[in-house]
Amino acid sequence: MHVTTVRARYAETDQAGVVYHASYLPWFEVGRTEMLRDLGFPYAEIERRLGVLLTVTEAGLNFHAPARYDEVIVVETTVTDVRRVRLRLATGLRRQLGGDLLCTGHVWLAAVTREGKPVPLPADLRACLLRLQADAQGSSP
Repeated sequence: MHVTTVRARYAETDQAGVVYHASYLPWFEVGRTEMLRDLGFPYAEIERRLGVLLTVTEAGLNFHAPARYDEVIVVETTVTDVRRVRLRLATGLRRQLGGDLLCTGHVWLAAVTREGKPVPLPADLRACLLRLQADAQGSSP
């Protein structure tokens, strides 16, 4: 599991200071972007050097408790499924203080060309993701 943090910004909240539901998906993106960067595959490099875009084809979220303005949110990202063209990431969002579970969800990403044509995940990226998937499955209860 990869872990990073974000802070709930004022622009992401409603008048009551509660984070608006659509603000959670960008936090999922922060989690996967930082995970890929830490693995040595920054998004910009995947696009520029490998010529592949990773596009979201499905997203699902379940809300458990509200996040509030200025709270630090822990973003936990896990690789759960790697296929030839697609991969699935599970994400959990927790409040840093207290560890309360705020949101769980997933995204499916597909490797495509700039024209939107599906292509296989780059071999070195896929191998790395498969290792993470195996590690995550090995640590499951």
